Amino acid sequence: MTTTPNVAVVGPGAIGTTVAAALHQAGRAPRLYGRTARAQLELRAAADRIVVPGPVRVDAAQGAAPADLVFLAVKATQVEAAAPWLAALCRPDTVVCVLQNGVEQETVVAPHVPHGRVLPSIVWFPAQTQPDGSVWLRDEARLTVPDTEPGRAVSEALSGSLCTVEPAADFTSLAWRKLLQNAIAGLMALTGRRAGVFARDDIAGLGLAYLRECLAVARAEGAELGDELPQEMIDAFRSYPADMGTSILTDREAGRPLEWDVRNGVVLRRGRQHGIPTPISELVVPLLAATSDGPG
Repeated sequence: MTTTPNVAVVGPGAIGTTVAAALHQAGRAPRLYGRTARAQLELRAAADRIVVPGPVRVDAAQGAAPADLVFLAVKATQVEAAAPWLAALCRPDTVVCVLQNGVEQETVVAPHVPHGRVLPSIVWFPAQTQPDGSVWLRDEARLTVPDTEPGRAVSEALSGSLCTVEPAADFTSLAWRKLLQNAIAGLMALTGRRAGVFARDDIAGLGLAYLRECLAVARAEGAELGDELPQEMIDAFRSYPADMGTSILTDREAGRPLEWDVRNGVVLRRGRQHGIPTPISELVVPLLAATSDGPG
């Protein structure tokens, strides 16, 4: 990795725009690639407004020179469509930092990165695309990465920016902790409601039981997480602003495919592998899959 790395962002949606703005703030001048051509990106964070110069390129055959560091910010359902960008941007020493949900980021992305090193990450911040195309960062931006050489390269690239990067020795535990948060948010997609739905005692009770089920699977996968975590998460969801959304709900509202498998299906699959009963997953996962993929 060079002192001033050549950085690219693939998928400048809400998360990608936030990271692009952080890179721009740190003087990294990221190259931008996505499905929609745009002259610039705009992030609104507290009282700040950060404009990231474009353009957002949409043709992988044009202007996609190899990069030292690539932030892949497309959803798991969009990785295959992003494969031409990855092929054009990666060389053997390129680090591809995956800004996606789930604990299977390397498994999902690696087949599309014939050259380069895939680095999983955990995104801890809420960012929402606004009707005018700008992105609203609703809280502090924070990423967790494995405490490895590629992870340190990501930390260096974002040093001094609005996005904090935390290297973790026990990345597995933190990744599963975030997965539990993603899994419970699936109830928002099923009900078509925002975080205010957890004010209902019945939904909070269902969510608590679901989180305990997910926790058992996470521990079987090697995560070290305490018994108190499910209740802490339910309490957190009940404390969120009632209008707080989640990306899987946004996708449902827009009629897009849902990340049901990497956020919820993985609990059912891994539970079966370990022989752990997952009765709530047995119900939630087929409903999310049908909501996403039909038919009907």
